[in-house]
Amino acid sequence: MPAEPEKLSAWDPIKVPVFRMLWSTWLVANTCMWMNDVAAAWLMTSMTTSPIWVALVQSASTLPVFLLGLPSGALADILDRRRYFIMTQFWVAAVATLLCVTVISGVMTPPLLLALTFANGIGLAMRWPVFSAIVPELVKRSHLPAALALNGVAMNASRIIGPLLAGALIASAGTEYVFVLNAVLSVISGLVIMRWRRNHVPSPLGRERLVSAMRVGLQFVRQSSRLRAVLLQVSLFFFHSTALLALLPLVARNMHGGDAGTFTLLLASMGIGAIVAALNLARLRQLMPRDTLVLRSTIAQSLSTAVVAFAPNIYVAVPAMLLNGAAWISCANSLSVSAQLSLPDWVRARGMSMYQMSIMGASALGAALWGQIATMTSIAVGLLVAAVSGTAAMLLAQRRIVDLSIEEDLTPSREFKVPVPHAPPGAGNVVVTIEYLIDPARSDGFHALMQESRRSRLRQGALEWELLRDIGHPGRYLEQITDESWTEHLRRFDRVTASDVALRERKLAFHIGEEPPVVRRCVIEDLVRS
Repeated sequence: MPAEPEKLSAWDPIKVPVFRMLWSTWLVANTCMWMNDVAAAWLMTSMTTSPIWVALVQSASTLPVFLLGLPSGALADILDRRRYFIMTQFWVAAVATLLCVTVISGVMTPPLLLALTFANGIGLAMRWPVFSAIVPELVKRSHLPAALALNGVAMNASRIIGPLLAGALIASAGTEYVFVLNAVLSVISGLVIMRWRRNHVPSPLGRERLVSAMRVGLQFVRQSSRLRAVLLQVSLFFFHSTALLALLPLVARNMHGGDAGTFTLLLASMGIGAIVAALNLARLRQLMPRDTLVLRSTIAQSLSTAVVAFAPNIYVAVPAMLLNGAAWISCANSLSVSAQLSLPDWVRARGMSMYQMSIMGASALGAALWGQIATMTSIAVGLLVAAVSGTAAMLLAQRRIVDLSIEEDLTPSREFKVPVPHAPPGAGNVVVTIEYLIDPARSDGFHALMQESRRSRLRQGALEWELLRDIGHPGRYLEQITDESWTEHLRRFDRVTASDVALRERKLAFHIGEEPPVVRRCVIEDLVRS
């Protein structure tokens, strides 16, 4: 009899003690982030009335994600993730402490506030990729969607708790006490993370160089059609969905009796909708394929945006914001799961850092565009255009994208034997050639298969790949792979997956020689010419 399918619950990951501990620190960390953003923006308004200085607070907070997204992802992949996570948390705590000291001592100025906000953003930019890479280590693969949904719960709950807590402290005690509480909570979170005992196994090949690690990360994304498709979809979704968040303060102000409380209520409604949907995502995933859920969530987000655009009061707008939050988390979680399942562990932080950069970049560009359209026409028209074009863009993207339900088996494999040279190779590039003898009548099928081989080799970190055909022997081909060095060549053996092993078997099925394909490894000598 077939095995009964595993019953999944939205709360299953919480039953894992380590996940529960780190998830709690993630909730606190995100609450601190929102508290800091609210307090910094309010503090700036108390020092200057210039709109540009106030706007620069948000820029200083988000700019580090663009500047440090890929380097931070590379560092999270090549360093001990536990120590790196702890370091980022104490970095944020140190910045929060500096903010406390400067505010309480009365030496704070607008330029200094921007500098410290930027420094805090550095910690946030470095912390997100490492946490994204850690989560799949903590839970079973079947529980990963639920774990990522709970991360969404933490982020949306903090979006409600952080501003409310900061606002209450600012009104009752003063802005400086928000930074004091932020510093205390950040230090406590860092101490909690230190309780985590993770067994870090250093590579016998040593650490990757940062520049090389960044190149390999970019190359992996460029050669992974599945991950590129996810990045395209998430960019389109956030480019259009950010219109509502960017224009929501003006929507709230224009409603009958609208004020700051109206804006807070609408924002909180969106967060509540996201939390409720996140706790029911397991059921939604059982009802429909992932791509269908992404498309229907996009449509629901667009419809709710259009309703809010023309809502005369909060009685119409609040239900629409609840739906918007539910649609937002459903789409974002589905795409996040797709990204995670497209990444092997050795490049996970780099891949997720580029996923986050796609979100931030699309959101920044979208906010600017929809704000400009609303300025030229009206707020309602701007939101309506964003809603209609968002659904149309996602429909077009899914029609042009290869079936994303086909997932590669990224389980690590030790099937390929590591070569042992007779003498230490030189320091030059390593060129590997593999000689195949095939039936010329099957050359078209072989060429198509070798395109897959090209993508596989480059995803593993090879510098170059070429397929050479012997002019004098039509059925003789040479697959040529160039690696940066002997060490980087050996790293590719650590990156082999079950999918790569299956690909090799398909290539061997074309080989008609009596002996296996001949493999040669050569080092390019660095000759000094006189």
